[in-house]
Amino acid sequence: MLVSVFLALFLPCAGMSGVFIVYLCLLWYATSNQNDQEYRSPAKPVSVQGLSASELEKLPKITGRELVMGSECAVCLDEIEEEQPARLIPGCNHGFHLECADTWLSKHSVCPICRAKLDSQFFTASDQNPC
Repeated sequence: MLVSVFLALFLPCAGMSGVFIVYLCLLWYATSNQNDQEYRSPAKPVSVQGLSASELEKLPKITGRELVMGSECAVCLDEIEEEQPARLIPGCNHGFHLECADTWLSKHSVCPICRAKLDSQFFTASDQNPC
């Protein structure tokens, strides 16, 4: 009977002590690796810079009357008038005010509406194809 009382008290204490030791080891491991910043990847991936001025010039310029997919600029939320210059995003064919598109694309290399990435193929294809 004395043995069963001893086991009833000892086993839960030994189990909890083991769990606590494992917790302390994991905590120590996490804090010691936190100091190695050069080996860790950032939590949020670093975004790619936008387009350069020469790349922006290679994108198609049209007027508001030539827009096919709507006449509202998603950057400034204003209507693109028929005589206003507009910028057309190749691939998705979304159109924006020229200034709005250039401001957005100089900081981001994706379409403001559908987030389609503007790959370098859009800029090299226009240099290689004469049509």
